[in-house]
Amino acid sequence: MKVLLTNRKIFKVSGRDANNFLQSQLTNDINIINSENIVQINAYCQHQGKILTLIWLFKYKNEIYISFTDELAELVISKFNLYKMMSEVVFKDFSEKIKIYGLIDEEHSEALKILNNISILLSEENIQVSDYFNWEMSCIRNMLPEIYPSTSEKFIPQALNLDISEFGVSFTKGCYPGQEVIARMHYLGEPKRRLFRFTSRFEVLVGDSLDVTDSKSLKSSGQVIRAVMVDGEFHFLGVFEVNYINDKIFLNKDQNKLVSIIHE
Repeated sequence: MKVLLTNRKIFKVSGRDANNFLQSQLTNDINIINSENIVQINAYCQHQGKILTLIWLFKYKNEIYISFTDELAELVISKFNLYKMMSEVVFKDFSEKIKIYGLIDEEHSEALKILNNISILLSEENIQVSDYFNWEMSCIRNMLPEIYPSTSEKFIPQALNLDISEFGVSFTKGCYPGQEVIARMHYLGEPKRRLFRFTSRFEVLVGDSLDVTDSKSLKSSGQVIRAVMVDGEFHFLGVFEVNYINDKIFLNKDQNKLVSIIHE
């Protein structure tokens, strides 16, 4: 199944200092990307360790490309240009030229694998596609997070499970914005919030709060970060307090709108 990902931007990153610059800005070790058949997940964080956006990094025709949600594109590129200073790095928008197709349960010789049964295909041609909700549902099933403006600068990488098996964070690479905070949590603490999958018969939107009655937190126990409706039921990913996963959870402080956590 193929789905056109119209809500993503794609930029080619070139220049003599491109590798070193990206290595200094992103949470994963981009130097291990030595093939053109995978997508590496990275977080781009501010200095307190909170994620500004998630970035897909991959090689295409032996060049480095990055992709992220279009709603945060202006923020990301402006910060990159601010921090590159005298580095020889160029970011060129290829979103109008190269289309990104999400592949679900589909093999293709030029596919770039993301996780389990989902991958992407880059093409300059138009391809017949399926409905977008299929891609969103597959990402939710695979626990693949996304960051939008309403959830930007809200979570450290551990809250999105990016530290598990170093899926989106390397703890052996050099420095990057927020690295001290993220590393301290990894070596000295346990995340109070993690990524979980939920369902609800009530409407769910990205940015909605997840609440429990007995939480001692000054803010909501969790927040929705990715959601889709399929056959009248809402499926979503949410960052949520680990200590309350067995409690009754409801939306936006409305105790009539209960949601169910999926324990896998």
